Amino acid sequence: MAYKLLIIDDNEEVLISLYNYFIAKNYDVTSASNGLDALKLIESGQEVFDLIITDLVMPTVSGVGIISIVKKKSPDVPIIAITGWGEHPEALAKEARADVVLEKPVELSDLEETVRELLAGKKS
Repeated sequence: MAYKLLIIDDNEEVLISLYNYFIAKNYDVTSASNGLDALKLIESGQEVFDLIITDLVMPTVSGVGIISIVKKKSPDVPIIAITGWGEHPEALAKEARADVVLEKPVELSDLEETVRELLAGKKS
Protein backbone atom coordinates (compact mmCIF):
# COMPACT_ATOMS: atom_id res chain seq x y z
CA MET A 1 0.00 0.00 0.00
CA ALA A 2 1.39 3.37 -1.01
CA TYR A 3 1.29 6.17 1.53
CA LYS A 4 -0.90 9.13 0.52
CA LEU A 5 0.87 12.48 0.65
CA LEU A 6 -0.62 15.93 0.20
CA ILE A 7 1.94 18.48 -0.98
CA ILE A 8 1.03 22.17 -0.87
CA ASP A 9 3.20 24.96 -2.29
CA ASP A 10 2.36 28.13 -4.21
CA ASN A 11 5.69 27.93 -6.07
CA GLU A 12 4.94 25.78 -9.11
CA GLU A 13 8.57 24.68 -9.60
CA VAL A 14 8.84 23.49 -6.01
CA LEU A 15 5.45 21.78 -6.22
CA ILE A 16 6.32 19.95 -9.45
CA SER A 17 9.73 18.82 -8.22
CA LEU A 18 8.32 17.52 -4.91
CA TYR A 19 5.42 15.83 -6.71
CA ASN A 20 7.68 14.12 -9.26
CA TYR A 21 10.21 13.07 -6.62
CA PHE A 22 7.66 11.38 -4.36
CA ILE A 23 5.73 9.80 -7.27
CA ALA A 24 9.04 8.25 -8.41
CA LYS A 25 9.47 6.88 -4.87
CA ASN A 26 6.09 5.11 -5.15
CA TYR A 27 4.07 7.44 -2.94
CA ASP A 28 0.47 8.28 -3.83
CA VAL A 29 0.72 12.05 -4.20
CA THR A 30 -1.93 14.76 -4.39
CA SER A 31 -0.79 18.35 -4.84
CA ALA A 32 -2.34 21.75 -4.31
CA SER A 33 -0.89 25.06 -5.50
CA ASN A 34 -2.46 27.10 -2.70
CA GLY A 35 -3.87 26.76 0.78
CA LEU A 36 -7.47 27.24 -0.28
CA ASP A 37 -7.42 24.32 -2.75
CA ALA A 38 -5.63 22.19 -0.16
CA LEU A 39 -8.26 23.00 2.43
CA LYS A 40 -11.03 22.02 0.02
CA LEU A 41 -9.30 18.65 -0.53
CA ILE A 42 -8.88 18.11 3.21
CA GLU A 43 -12.39 19.26 4.12
CA SER A 44 -14.08 17.20 1.39
CA GLY A 45 -13.07 14.07 3.30
CA GLN A 46 -12.88 12.15 0.03
CA GLU A 47 -9.21 11.45 0.58
CA VAL A 48 -7.41 10.62 3.78
CA PHE A 49 -3.78 11.68 3.77
CA ASP A 50 -1.04 9.84 5.67
CA LEU A 51 1.19 12.92 5.71
CA ILE A 52 1.08 16.55 4.60
CA ILE A 53 3.96 18.70 3.35
CA THR A 54 3.10 22.38 3.22
CA ASP A 55 4.78 25.66 2.43
CA LEU A 56 4.21 28.12 5.25
CA VAL A 57 3.87 31.45 3.48
CA MET A 58 1.12 31.39 0.83
CA PRO A 59 -1.65 33.75 -0.24
CA THR A 60 -5.29 33.24 0.92
CA VAL A 61 -4.80 30.37 3.38
CA SER A 62 -1.31 30.06 4.88
CA GLY A 63 0.48 26.86 5.77
CA VAL A 64 0.05 27.81 9.41
CA GLY A 65 -3.72 27.96 8.89
CA ILE A 66 -3.72 24.54 7.24
CA ILE A 67 -1.62 23.02 10.03
CA SER A 68 -3.98 24.41 12.69
CA ILE A 69 -7.09 23.10 10.94
CA VAL A 70 -5.66 19.64 10.20
CA LYS A 71 -4.26 19.20 13.71
CA LYS A 72 -7.63 20.08 15.26
CA LYS A 73 -9.43 17.52 13.09
CA SER A 74 -6.74 14.83 12.77
CA PRO A 75 -4.01 15.35 15.38
CA ASP A 76 -2.22 12.16 14.35
CA VAL A 77 -1.57 13.24 10.74
CA PRO A 78 2.12 14.21 10.54
CA ILE A 79 2.79 17.59 8.95
CA ILE A 80 6.08 18.88 7.57
CA ALA A 81 6.28 22.65 7.08
CA ILE A 82 8.83 24.05 4.65
CA THR A 83 9.74 27.70 4.57
CA GLY A 84 12.12 30.09 2.91
CA TRP A 85 11.57 32.66 5.65
CA GLY A 86 13.86 32.85 8.71
CA GLU A 87 12.85 32.41 12.33
CA HIS A 88 9.40 33.94 12.58
CA PRO A 89 7.30 31.49 10.50
CA GLU A 90 9.10 28.59 12.18
CA ALA A 91 7.79 29.76 15.54
CA LEU A 92 4.31 30.03 14.01
CA ALA A 93 4.55 26.54 12.52
CA LYS A 94 5.63 25.08 15.84
CA GLU A 95 2.80 26.91 17.57
CA ALA A 96 0.36 25.46 15.03
CA ARG A 97 1.86 22.06 15.88
CA ALA A 98 3.77 21.16 12.71
CA ASP A 99 5.74 17.99 13.40
CA VAL A 100 8.84 19.17 11.56
CA VAL A 101 9.91 22.53 10.11
CA LEU A 102 12.48 22.51 7.31
CA GLU A 103 14.09 25.48 5.61
CA LYS A 104 14.15 25.96 1.84
CA PRO A 105 15.98 24.98 -0.19
CA VAL A 106 15.34 21.51 1.20
CA GLU A 107 17.33 18.48 0.07
CA LEU A 108 14.84 16.01 -1.41
CA SER A 109 16.66 13.04 0.13
CA ASP A 110 16.53 14.70 3.59
CA LEU A 111 12.85 15.47 3.11
CA GLU A 112 12.13 11.88 2.12
CA GLU A 113 14.05 10.61 5.16
CA THR A 114 11.90 12.85 7.39
CA VAL A 115 8.73 11.59 5.65
CA ARG A 116 9.80 7.97 6.21
CA GLU A 117 10.59 8.60 9.89
CA LEU A 118 7.25 10.30 10.53
CA LEU A 119 5.30 7.58 8.72
CA ALA A 120 7.19 4.86 10.63
CA GLY A 121 6.30 6.61 13.89
CA LYS A 122 2.67 6.76 12.80
CA LYS A 123 2.45 2.99 12.41
CA SER A 124 3.59 2.22 15.94
